[in-house]
Formats: sequence, structure tokens, C-alpha cells
Amino acid sequence: MISISLRTILTRRFSSTSPLSQIKVGDKLPSIVLHKSSPANKININQLFSNKKGILFAVPGAFTPGCSKTHLPGYLQHHADFKSKAIDVIACVSVNDAFVMDAWGKSVDVDDKIEMLADTCGEFSKTIGLHFDATPILGNVRSKRYAMVLEDAVIKHLNIEPDGTGLTCSLAQNILELLDS
Repeated sequence: MISISLRTILTRRFSSTSPLSQIKVGDKLPSIVLHKSSPANKININQLFSNKKGILFAVPGAFTPGCSKTHLPGYLQHHADFKSKAIDVIACVSVNDAFVMDAWGKSVDVDDKIEMLADTCGEFSKTIGLHFDATPILGNVRSKRYAMVLEDAVIKHLNIEPDGTGLTCSLAQNILELLDS
């Protein structure tokens, strides 16, 4: 018989990484470590956007058709437009390993324009409540497709695809329009 202490249960239930509900406008990004280019290169997502204005967009998977042909290229194509609107950081996150995210970024010549971040076990996506079970298609839990505008790590706008995977409200052009309004 396995014995779990009350303290363990409460710590898991109420820790800062517990998925209590879906993140929303006005919430601050949690302090969770993601990876860039290798497991050794750790990036705290909250710190990445602290004292900056930025865009964080998520895709269900690197190298998947919608992500590779439309979503990521749109942010790359509009990079200069975002910079002209005082965006300091643009980051893409996916439930993949750091090596895959790095290879994907290199395959489309992201260079230093977009931070390619790996949520290796889906901890970030689960914590903010923007995950879905993609096991039948992609093998595990993945991030829903979304885009958010952040100021000092606080969400100012959040566009979540209605079905979690579509290509409508989270596209770069829609985020540009939000910044113009």
C-alpha cells in the first residue's frame, strides 16, 4: 500500500505549477523553466517577459503542417512590424524537446528573431490550462494553439483557437491588429 502524506497532497494541489484553471487576461505568467536549443539552456518564461513587451504563441507541434507552413512563418514574416510596435520579445513554445525546437527554428531561418522554446514534458502548457490530449495523433499531451500579448509578464490579450488547433485568431496578422487597436 502506498502512503502519501497530507503535506504532499496539499503541496501538489496548491503549488505555483498546479493547473488550477486556464490562464486569462490579467494573469501573470508562472515561473516555469523551458528550454532553448538544448536541455542545458534553461529559460524561465516569466523572467523572459519581465520588464518587456512581448508575444508568446504556442503550437501543437514543431514541423507539423499548420505550424510550419502558416503559424511560425507568419510571425517571422511580420517580425519587423512587431518590432515597430515596441515588441521586445517574440517566443514560440511547443511540447517538444529542445533539439527539435532548435532544428525547426533553423529550418525556417528564425535566427534571433523568435525564441524557440521547448516545453519538454508539457508542464507549462498544463499549468496554464492550455493543453489537450493529442496522444492518438502526436503521441502525448500537447499545447493548444494560442497567442498572447504580454507586458511585464502580464497577459494583456489572449487569443486561443476555439478548437485548440485551428489557424484563425492566433495568427500573426490578428495579433498585429490587436496591437493597432
